[in-house]
Amino acid sequence: MDIKSELHKTSGFGNLELLARQVVEGFISGMHKSPFHGFSAEFAEHKIYNPGESTKHIDWKLYAKTDRLYTKRYEEETNLRCHLIVDNSSSMHYPAVKEPSITELNKISFSALASAAIMNLMKKQRDAVGMSIYSDTYDFYTGEKGSDRHHHMLLDQLNGIINTTRSHKEQPKGTDTYKHLHLIAEKLKRRSLVFLFSDMLQDDVEQEQLFEALQHLKYNKHEVILFHTYSKEKEYNFDFDNSPKKFVDVESGASINLYADSIRDIYKSSVETYFKTLQIKCAQYRIKYIPAIIENGFSPILTTFLVERQKFL
Repeated sequence: MDIKSELHKTSGFGNLELLARQVVEGFISGMHKSPFHGFSAEFAEHKIYNPGESTKHIDWKLYAKTDRLYTKRYEEETNLRCHLIVDNSSSMHYPAVKEPSITELNKISFSALASAAIMNLMKKQRDAVGMSIYSDTYDFYTGEKGSDRHHHMLLDQLNGIINTTRSHKEQPKGTDTYKHLHLIAEKLKRRSLVFLFSDMLQDDVEQEQLFEALQHLKYNKHEVILFHTYSKEKEYNFDFDNSPKKFVDVESGASINLYADSIRDIYKSSVETYFKTLQIKCAQYRIKYIPAIIENGFSPILTTFLVERQKFL
């Protein structure tokens, strides 16, 4: 799947312009300041109006005082600095799909397309975006920029993580989320809007470290939004038939043979407890928690972006 082509298709999620317009019209219509008003500009100076120029920026108040026409000149500036963080561990490549598409997504392709959609909206606003990708290593980092070249480079990185083939012969990639969130927090020196796409799956002994890392991201007054990415059908509801199956941990390689019905109730109880704990911790650290359920589509992601962007400015 190529993100660049997907974003410009005329149907489904590919028609990002139509989807974004629907989200904006449904949510932003009552707001005083629309995030689609155009890029931010800071007043620089007045200059004498020359006949034939646009009258859009004439300072009519100054004209009333001086009886002369002056226009305002502006300095373009970036509205927003945003940093996208994508978990690329082996568990994010679940469920296994032969060819990711709009109608068949796993967690990593969902996260990559959602990130690309946010980037597309930011590009329209001339905002600056940076990105981090991690697994058991810190795979990629770049600071916030707003150029076309930078935008295409980020799309290439997202394409790379989608198209990586994960076969049983490959070395599984674990999730050192807490370690790499600390590293990212140290790199982000200027106040930014931070979006984290992760399934937040860690060993029990690492959960407290994970919460400490989330708290570290709040350093320097960053606004942090966690898009908790998971499959509700498989990972939350444990929706498997009751034939004997071998369940394999894609990160550790550990496996267990069982019937789904024999463990479903215990499994769901444990998952619900962990998800609830995660939400409570995020609330304590003033991190916005958003369930990014891959079966539910992209509207919750884009809506959250528009809302948080409006609040951040």
